[in-house]
Amino acid sequence: MRLDRLKVLIVDDNKHTRLLLAQILRALGITQTFEANDGVEGLAALRNHAVDIILTDLAMEPMNGIEFVRSLRTGPDSPGPMLPVIMITGHATMKRLQEARDAGVNEFMGKPITARGVIERLAQVVDHARPFIRTDDYFGPDRRRRNDPSHEGPWRRTGDHRNVRALEL
Repeated sequence: MRLDRLKVLIVDDNKHTRLLLAQILRALGITQTFEANDGVEGLAALRNHAVDIILTDLAMEPMNGIEFVRSLRTGPDSPGPMLPVIMITGHATMKRLQEARDAGVNEFMGKPITARGVIERLAQVVDHARPFIRTDDYFGPDRRRRNDPSHEGPWRRTGDHRNVRALEL
């Protein structure tokens, strides 16, 4: 993983968290970072800067991390619908995790932020990127992380055959 070539956008309303993340990224060799205070600024920053990965907080105003990722994935004028997104939050409940997953987040990281946690999530989105899928109500990385050894057949969802045909059209 060539971290020195990555460009990262940090979207967080807390300047201390942005500073901490930027310092961790610099220590890893990532020198090209951009910052935004919330999801609205994050989308604007993406229109002005080509980035490879987004680190975003969940709880922000006026546009929170979930709304930001939904706009990024499905907005009609989205500047990067397939960019990898790592969501960071101090509110790591199962409900929040599911909301983030269903919005199209690639990885999820709870606070407190550690260098090891950042490295592990970066490795996941760079070295083990999941394919993107589109269904009637979702666009983003495949939400399934592991194969079910007991599964028999090519389709894993009830509507897979219909959804794959829609992609081919």
